[in-house]
Amino acid sequence: MLSTLQYGLGALSGGLVGFTLGLVGGGGSILAVPLMVYLVGVTSPHVAIGTSALAVAANAATGLASHAREHTVKWRCGGMYAAAGVAGAFAGSTIGKAIDGQKLLFLFALLMVAVGVLMLRGRHAQGIAGAQCNRENASKVLGFGLGTGAFSGFFGIGGGFLIVPGLVASTRMPMINAVGTSLVAVTAFGLTTALNYAMSGLVDWPLAGVFIAGGIAGGLGGTMLAKRLSAGGTLTTVFAGLIFLVAAYTLWRSAPTF
Repeated sequence: MLSTLQYGLGALSGGLVGFTLGLVGGGGSILAVPLMVYLVGVTSPHVAIGTSALAVAANAATGLASHAREHTVKWRCGGMYAAAGVAGAFAGSTIGKAIDGQKLLFLFALLMVAVGVLMLRGRHAQGIAGAQCNRENASKVLGFGLGTGAFSGFFGIGGGFLIVPGLVASTRMPMINAVGTSLVAVTAFGLTTALNYAMSGLVDWPLAGVFIAGGIAGGLGGTMLAKRLSAGGTLTTVFAGLIFLVAAYTLWRSAPTF
């Protein structure tokens, strides 16, 4: 049973996660899992993963509504990506539950570093404003969706920090559209992973509730800032910098027990 202070820290953590989701469409679970383990004090990495998946899915849905009002969501692309990824997320989360929690955190951090490097390499690409998902790129979009979903489920994350570059690579849409569209898949992947973990009793429901409440407020602020930073590669640089920062901390905390 967590203390009142821990629940308060959970609400604060949720605010940070919601802000990040609104700002860059990802990074929610990149922050959520380490925050639950190292700040809130959840002793089981698997419970932290299951709980964060549920909270991030709910916060992503809030961020999606905000981006929809700004008309930055490409719904067909989001739907295709999410549909392909749900199967991958279920399979990945089933495998992830069988892996030692600390090893999972360590591998998670290594993946973050790789994605951060790829994002920085393409930070000056402006994308194609009218990019859509059609017959020509459908196989590419679905393939990226399936692979991203598997990683999302395996690491117990919403997967936004993988979905955003996946959408950019498969459709060449601008970063701001990839951020908004990614939240369709983040919501779907997170719910799939959370359901799988919940079936094993690995979700702390009260903690998820306060995390979600904090995230709603944070998500509104993040979406407004994303609109301002969308030009000139600034949003991509912020996205990659966040990944490197949290990856370094997670490697430091999890490496000794690997």
